[in-house]
Order: sequence, then structure tokens, then C-alpha cells
Amino acid sequence: MPDLQPCPLTSHPHLDPSQTPCPPDGRWQFNTDVVFRSDGSLAARYHKQNLFFEKEFDTPPRLEVVTFDTPFGGRFGVFTCFDILFHDPTVRLLEKGIRQMIFLIAWMNLLPLLTAVQIQRAVSLGANVTLLAANLRHDSKAMTGSGIYTPSTSIYHHAFHHPGEPEEGKLLVLRIPVLDSDWLATQKGRESPEDRGRQEERVNLPLPQFLPSLPLPPPFNAFMAGDLFFFALLLDSEGQLTLCDGLLCCHLQYQRSTQGGNTELYALGVFAGKHAFAGRFTLQVCALVRCSGSEVSSCGKGVEEAESRVDFRLEGKFGTRYVYPSLLGSGMVVDGPDRIEKTTDGRVTMEHSGMSVGLVTACLYGRVYDQD
Repeated sequence: MPDLQPCPLTSHPHLDPSQTPCPPDGRWQFNTDVVFRSDGSLAARYHKQNLFFEKEFDTPPRLEVVTFDTPFGGRFGVFTCFDILFHDPTVRLLEKGIRQMIFLIAWMNLLPLLTAVQIQRAVSLGANVTLLAANLRHDSKAMTGSGIYTPSTSIYHHAFHHPGEPEEGKLLVLRIPVLDSDWLATQKGRESPEDRGRQEERVNLPLPQFLPSLPLPPPFNAFMAGDLFFFALLLDSEGQLTLCDGLLCCHLQYQRSTQGGNTELYALGVFAGKHAFAGRFTLQVCALVRCSGSEVSSCGKGVEEAESRVDFRLEGKFGTRYVYPSLLGSGMVVDGPDRIEKTTDGRVTMEHSGMSVGLVTACLYGRVYDQD
């Protein structure tokens, strides 16, 4: 909702008016989240920091890191839509020990890397937090997909728009644990002992081992989500690939099974650099994607359906500890990887096998905040 504020801001008396000049129209107007208590009183108000083509709104003159306490689940943080891709306020909330987040959005699905339910699950897994995400439903703008996500479970709904018969929305309810706020202060990017034990139990994913002398397919370039990726095709039913963009190298081991003899094309993609669409920020990405057609020019383009089941181990050595893993299946199904491992030297590994639907995307989405 919009929040109209006078200029100078009476709600921020500590701000120096000379350092926060008024907008040309003489007032502030912010994109605003509000949280109410059960008795109707105001629990929290947050003004969105990172605007996405929102000329009707102003960026707050001072960053707001907003939290509120509840009698049932401890302390929550709140942020809005495009904020999720930036350090402020999202990571600042993590640094304050906040592990329950309210995320209000009008998110346009961007296949194959940034659909709504995909990024929601990725941040919950990568940051080890609970995320309650509520998206606006706007079919003509591809805005759909909400959910409740914890590091260990999730419930979500992506409503499809069928001509003449739009799918109805759903009320999502999930009993979730209250996460320990002290965990973030002690881990600093490491896995918990419980997680490490689960990883050791799953480490023997039945993927084939390959000789390093096997010929590799030639790399090629194609745009994905506005960025120029290096790609290499998966030419066989099983194999391994290593592909680099500068200092970022991604390694993939895979075993795929086609359904009904389909000839779907898959590729490993890597990108390290400045994302230049809708704001400049620095990325390091390893992604296994289904191409939308049978030509290499179709790799990186959006596709919702897939038939090929792919068992894989995807690994990269990142220059950031902020890496968000996602696994998207046919029909906008979000799956949880069998294993995610992070090491202190920046290596991140994601493994999965036995998918119930075809693979659309498996992605390690790294954000290098200090290079924005």
C-alpha cells in the first residue's frame, strides 16, 4: 500500500533535512508493508528499499530494517518483493538473527531461474530461514505463486491460467517450528551438526564416474534472464561437464532418463558478472536447464514443462557465501534437493535423484553483494 509522508519527514526527526532533500513534488510516497496485531493495532510498518520500475514511489532516505514480535513464533522480519535480491534489508535481517520472514510481493515469474515459488524456496534453503511469501495474483503479468517455506519443508501454490478456466487460489496452512535465532550467529556459513550428519548419510548418490579424457562438447553463448551465459550441452544419457566463466567454475555429473523417447535438450550454464536488467547487481550462477527447443539458440529461454528425469550433482566454487539453491520441475513443481553442502572455502554442492517429474531447472544462484 502507498504511504504518503510530509517532507521533511516528521517520523524521522533525527534525519538532517539538508542531507535528505525533498522529492520534486514536496512529499514522500513509499511502497509500504503494514502488519497488524490481533487486536487491530499496528505491529510494524516497512517502506520498500529496492524499487522495481516504481516511478510512483520514492526510495526511503534511510534504510529500514523492520522486525516485530509475536506471542506464537518469536520475532519476524518483513521486506518486499525486489528486496529479496539485495543485501539491504534482507541480509541485515539475517545479521540481526531473524530467522522468520514475511515476504510480500508482486512477482512476475521469470523462467528458468527466477519464478516466484522457485526464488522463495531458494532463499529459505540458502539462508536457512522460514519464509512466508504472499504473491499478488495477476495472470496477464505472470504474477502467481505463494508459499510457506522452512529449511526442511514447504507448502506452496502456483495457480495456472488456463484460457477461460483460471485455476482458483488456495489458503495455505502449515505448522512450522520456531527457528533458533542464535544459530546464525554461531554458524557463519557452516552447516549444523544435524545437517552434516544427514549429508554424510546421503553422500553416495548413485551417479556414474567418468574418465577425464572423455571429449567435452564445445561451449556457446546465449542469454538467460538478461545475462550472457556460457553453455555446454548434455549430449549423452550420462556424463560430466565442467564449464567456467572467469574464476567461477561449475561442475556437473548427471544421469538422465528420457520418457517415451523424447529428445529434450539440456545444457549446463555458468555466469559470473553484473546483471544489467532491472538494476545492476553481481551474480555467480551455475544452472542446469532444459532448453525450450531442439536448437542451441533455445537454451536459456523459459519453458514450464519437461519429461526427462535427471539425477545430478551440481557443484561450484563461489566467491560468496550467499548461494541460493533451487530445483524446479515440470508444471512449476518445486522440489527439495537430497543434499546441499557448503564448505568454508566457498564450494557449494547440490545433489538430487529420483525426480517424480521432468527437470526444468537446477540452479545455484550466488549473490556477490559486496561487488554491487
